[in-house]
Amino acid sequence: MDEHRERTASGSKNETSHAEETLLIRRVAWYAFLINLFLAALKTALAAMSNSLAITAGAIDSGTDSVASLAVFIGVLLSTRKTRTFPLGLYKIENLISVVVAIFIFFAGYEVLRHIMQPGGSPDISFPVLLFLALTTVVTFAFGQYALHLGRQTESPTLIAEGRHRQVDVISSVVVLLTAFLGYFELRLEVLGMSLDHIGAGLVVLFIVRTGWSLLSEGMRVLLDASIDFDSLERAKAIIQAEPLVSGINSLVGRNAGRFRFLQADITLRTDNLTKAHQASQEIERKIKSQLSHVERVIVHFQPQSRQWFRAVAPLADRSGTLSNHFGEAPYFALVDINRESMSVEEQRILANPYLEEERGKGIRVAEWLTSHKADKALVREEIKHKGPGYVFANAGISVLVSKEPTLGDALQSVFGIRLEPSSQE
Repeated sequence: MDEHRERTASGSKNETSHAEETLLIRRVAWYAFLINLFLAALKTALAAMSNSLAITAGAIDSGTDSVASLAVFIGVLLSTRKTRTFPLGLYKIENLISVVVAIFIFFAGYEVLRHIMQPGGSPDISFPVLLFLALTTVVTFAFGQYALHLGRQTESPTLIAEGRHRQVDVISSVVVLLTAFLGYFELRLEVLGMSLDHIGAGLVVLFIVRTGWSLLSEGMRVLLDASIDFDSLERAKAIIQAEPLVSGINSLVGRNAGRFRFLQADITLRTDNLTKAHQASQEIERKIKSQLSHVERVIVHFQPQSRQWFRAVAPLADRSGTLSNHFGEAPYFALVDINRESMSVEEQRILANPYLEEERGKGIRVAEWLTSHKADKALVREEIKHKGPGYVFANAGISVLVSKEPTLGDALQSVFGIRLEPSSQE
């Protein structure tokens, strides 16, 4: 009951966190639209006052940005909605919007190039124009840092795209500001027949193309179902392998959709009990969602193990094979791999007890240690069913068999009908 409440609370917490992040992203996207609209209007007025091609390029850039930001806002508004047609949600709309933003950026670059190819008069830069251009640069920088910080915090591709775009806008704004500054002092400079104003506009185009390509390639990567990053897959793999009932991972794949992740695992479990198998898969799902950020769904397919052998473990008083009467205080443990068909020993190892010197809880730690070695059956001389190690083994699907025989060989023969060769017991 407590475990069920814990899983329910964890799921509710994740849903609440996702909802809060969505509201935050939606709010930032709306701010971006308003700021870009303001910058576009201001730069358009400054371009009309100064007749500067570089400032005109900046105005076109901000104008397309305002339209793109409105599209981002609409995309985020729809991304978390689930319908009968789209039961898994519309998360990829965020990535689709990133691609749309990239297209708008390329369009802005085309418009600037078109203006560069047309003849124009000399710009007339006044001090108020310089002052307002400096203001647009500061506003762009501040909002870009804000959007990028929240984007990394929420792992939203939309906000990261917005922040990166603003970063490039800052560089292009500095280029425009520098061009206007030189024009204010009437410094005339031509390179290959191009004026300083045209050169500044051309540099802005380079920044525009670079940003557009980055957003387009990343957005298309997710839309084409590229895998999630390697580190996240490895962390998910470690979480699955730590589950006691898991004996192997057959496959593990994951993909991104917007800022959310979807994982699917095919695992082999060391049990034929469907109830225990279902509980193990639910525990794996809960741990992955709690330890990896923005995991929306985990699908776990499980099947019982089909190994041709099973592993029996037993506490030993010495390396010669004498069974120990005390589980947690046994100095050694035997790990014996037994062929299921022929009921013969395939391999035997004797390991030292790593928790022998522990003062408390050594029995439970030893049981967990043997579970990590993928034990299937445990041979003991004392009943541990209602003790800590017994509970650990029960949760891991490990059968506990009691044998009063004095040696490992006698116990294996008594329980499994196996006779150890003398060399196998040493």
